[in-house]
Amino acid sequence: MEQNIQGKVVVVTGASSGLGEAAVRRLAAEGAKIVIGARRLDKLEALASALSLGREVAVKTDVTQFDQLQALVDHAVKLHGRIDVMINNAGVMPQAPLEKIQVEDWNRTIDVNLKGTLYGIAAALPYMKAQKSGQIINVSSVAGHKVGPGSAVYSATKTAVRVISEGLRQEVKPYNIRTTVISPGAVQTELPESVTDVDTAKAIRNFYVKYAISADSFARAVVFAMSQPEDVDINEILFRPTRQEY
Repeated sequence: MEQNIQGKVVVVTGASSGLGEAAVRRLAAEGAKIVIGARRLDKLEALASALSLGREVAVKTDVTQFDQLQALVDHAVKLHGRIDVMINNAGVMPQAPLEKIQVEDWNRTIDVNLKGTLYGIAAALPYMKAQKSGQIINVSSVAGHKVGPGSAVYSATKTAVRVISEGLRQEVKPYNIRTTVISPGAVQTELPESVTDVDTAKAIRNFYVKYAISADSFARAVVFAMSQPEDVDINEILFRPTRQEY
């Protein structure tokens, strides 16, 4: 397979841990030029140092703030002259039954998972249109394909990410831009730690202990989507641990 990754400029949000960190590590090994964003600058800088990327690639970024996402993408373009891939990965999963009325969690989930994805698209798209090339990779979830008790709001945001990705796919055809949405099942990340409801948190942590697979599974999916020849557009990848029924 054509690798098609060496030298590409890739921006990754939520890069301080989990899926984002795994993607950064694998893409760096493949020779990509990476710029990373997350709220925890210390972790970003430690990752950049460990991979010998240089501290300048790490940018403190809250994806709920459009100006910060724009600054992240602008910084990548300033460093490298272009942006080839935008990976909108940052996410939270504070699941709980709707009857718990956890309005703050609802708002946070919508702001990070949905608005954060839209803001990432908005920041990268003008550059890619001007280049007439690029790829936007959005992260959904198995929960974006099906809903269960306690996951209504989370599933709604992840379903919305899929819908936005499909709309984007159709709209960017004139600009030779590729779009991919990746929907993981249980993968070893910090997502369970974002659950604030005690009963739900216990159930989810037990589920992840039993089923979760390495975050590198996500990184390999990213590499697969990016590695295709420019005339091949991998639009959607859904994967789970082999033993996961949900």
